[in-house]
Amino acid sequence: MSSRAWNLRIQDILDSINAIAKRLEDLTFEDLVANETIAKAVLYDFVIIGEASANLPDDLQQKYPEIPWDAIISMRNRVAHEYFRVSLEIVWDTYIEDFEILRKQLEYLLQQEQQ
Repeated sequence: MSSRAWNLRIQDILDSINAIAKRLEDLTFEDLVANETIAKAVLYDFVIIGEASANLPDDLQQKYPEIPWDAIISMRNRVAHEYFRVSLEIVWDTYIEDFEILRKQLEYLLQQEQQ
């Protein structure tokens, strides 16, 4: 059994999404590439997002198939284990294109599951 409740893991994901958004809100992609400290902090939060997702109950993941759990976990694995192959461009695109959708999906999940 997990040492952390599923709802706290969802909140961890949301907190990491918010932390990344706060770090990147006034930056361009070029700024991210030029600032190793911010880039590494963002990558760390990607690891948290993936690790928290990987440790959610299977039945919860299956109940919300619109959330790309496998892609999230795969990105974590790439950052953690194949760090030398990480593309900051893909990280940036994920932030720009996917984070707001993911945030809304997770907030909906929490709302539905905590009723």
